[in-house]
Amino acid sequence: MCIPGLSFSWKRALGITKAKQNFARKTGVPTTKAGLERKLGSSILKMLFKK
Repeated sequence: MCIPGLSFSWKRALGITKAKQNFARKTGVPTTKAGLERKLGSSILKMLFKK
């Protein structure tokens, strides 16, 4: 039986999500694919257009 609005995440239950968040905050390196692409893209643009 499915209850609307209620879901279970095994990663969250094991603490993986919190560990990834703490790592990202301490190092400044994003752990998501979109965040990593955004950070790399901005650093490449900075290198190309730096005056």
